[in-house]
This record gives sequence, C-alpha cells and structure tokens, in this order.
Amino acid sequence: MNDYLMIATVLKPQGVRGECKLRSWAADIELFRRWHTLYRKTGDGYEPVSVRIARIRDGFVYAFLADCASADAAEAFRGIDLYIDRAHAAPAEEDAVLIADLIGCEARDENGRTIGTLTDVLQYGTVDTWVFRTAEGTLMAPALRAVFPQVDAANKTILVDRDRLEEVSVRT
Repeated sequence: MNDYLMIATVLKPQGVRGECKLRSWAADIELFRRWHTLYRKTGDGYEPVSVRIARIRDGFVYAFLADCASADAAEAFRGIDLYIDRAHAAPAEEDAVLIADLIGCEARDENGRTIGTLTDVLQYGTVDTWVFRTAEGTLMAPALRAVFPQVDAANKTILVDRDRLEEVSVRT
C-alpha cells in the first residue's frame, strides 16, 4: 500500500497574495483545517509542502502553499496533486476501503478465473462504479456487495459473483 494518499489538486492561483484554489478529493473537506503539511510527488519521492488554510467555500479549499506571497509564486503549483501521509489521514470507516488501496486489485470469480484489474473508481451517484481493464477491453460495474462479495485490499484481490456481474456490467 502507498504511504501517501492524493487529497487535492491545485486548480489555480486565487488573487494576488499567493493564495491557491484547491479541488478536494477528501471525503470530509473540513479535515483540511487540521493539516499543516501536505506533500507533492517528486520523481520517486514526496516533498513536504506547508499549508495554511484561508477558507473553505462552495466545496473548494483556498490555501497558501509553501509560504507563497504572490500570484506568480502560486502559479508554480497550478495542476499539482497534493497528498497526505497515511498516518495523518482520517481512518476509513468500518467496512470501507480507500480508493487508493482498491486501484490495482485483481478481480477473480468464484472459480479463480481472472476478470481483470481495477483501474478507476467513478463517483457520480449514490453507488460508485468500478472500472476494470480486462483482456476484452474495459468493464464497468456498480460497486455492490452482491456483485463483489469480498474485497481484500491488503492482498489486492476482489471476489466477483460472475452471474451478478454479467447482469449489471457494461463492456466498452
């Protein structure tokens, strides 16, 4: 498992004093008020970035990153993904698995046959949609316990009820 979880993306500088507008990927945007250090990916590692939250409004976080004091300094962060180290992230709720831990899991049916590898999780409604890369292309299915009765993120495996999967999946 990765020790860092993507938590936000810097959208753009906000104003002339070095503030940045962030799109939060956190389940609870208010957690940003507790964090003073985030990280950005640099090659094979992660570099700490100091964070001072100015405000949270309309689903966005407005923050000063790495002591930026001008719009030009903030511009250097545009498009950068920011991460939180797992030790400071909010723990997953009971029976919940973090998306970061799901990506890369191999889906297998009850007979041990490989279905594919989970490559993305789409969150557009009340039920997430899991996207798998298969030998035949892309397969998408709702993340329902009836379809995926067992998820073992530690061992990167997902058990699939093949009959249910065929009823609800879409192939592209």
